[in-house]
Amino acid sequence: MDDQTRIETEAAAFRGLIRHLQQRTDVQNIDLMNLAGFCRNCLAKWYRAEAEHRGIDMDYEQARERVYGMPYPDWKRRYQVEASEEQKQLFESTQHLHADTRGGN
Repeated sequence: MDDQTRIETEAAAFRGLIRHLQQRTDVQNIDLMNLAGFCRNCLAKWYRAEAEHRGIDMDYEQARERVYGMPYPDWKRRYQVEASEEQKQLFESTQHLHADTRGGN
């Protein structure tokens, strides 16, 4: 596979992941973090970091809107539920496994 085809394929896969997460509003970020070590917010941080790396001025809220498909406060109000104590404890105990969202290739 040549580089351009690889880049286009990776971009399409990313768009598919974003579409899927936008449709699965029942899946909470804390569950994603606890199971996979990353969530929608991590994707937004990676997105923003890469945009900035390419000289594109983008803030975190703009990146989150791209990932969530709407402003984050709207998504949070519509879909986010309070995390249980068990979820919060698991989140804390697995922080060492959470994604590095500082950016970089």
